[in-house]
Amino acid sequence: MNSDLNTRPLEPGEADQLRDLYLRAPGYFRQLGGHVPTLSDVERDLDTVLRDPNRRLEFLYDSGGQLVGSLDYKLAYPGPGDLTINLLLIREDRQGAGLGASAVRLLEARYAGQVRRVLAGVLGENQRGAQFWHRLGYHFHRDARPVMSWYARSLGHGRPGVSWRGPGRPKEGRAERSGV
Repeated sequence: MNSDLNTRPLEPGEADQLRDLYLRAPGYFRQLGGHVPTLSDVERDLDTVLRDPNRRLEFLYDSGGQLVGSLDYKLAYPGPGDLTINLLLIREDRQGAGLGASAVRLLEARYAGQVRRVLAGVLGENQRGAQFWHRLGYHFHRDARPVMSWYARSLGHGRPGVSWRGPGRPKEGRAERSGV
């Protein structure tokens, strides 16, 4: 597994970089029966993320500083003590190298003791996605097909009665080093 991965929260004005990443993973959008979102769709989505104090959207960089993916997640959802991964996306030319697993493990380590459970949704009939989460120790949690299936993994005790006080969004240009 590749543990030399860095993360950085997206900032306003970076929708074009996110869309470029989406263009490098068209299979994901095809599997959903659609097309890569337009730039205006991505701008709208990014604005929604930045307005939500519990939502995070991070770029993932390899050890050489190359953008390889993104991670979209929400804290305290669906309830206190939970963290829900909305989308983990790795460029198609970099899939299979352990980057997705590294990103998940970094996220789990970052929030260990702060959340008690991580959930991940798998859209549609995505066998590859379901197998990915099973390999990481996630178990089937809820069937919401044909739209989605949910997988979950316990991180321990967490603090379910405490409101979220996680890390804020670092200032522009300050990448967060996330090695495990």
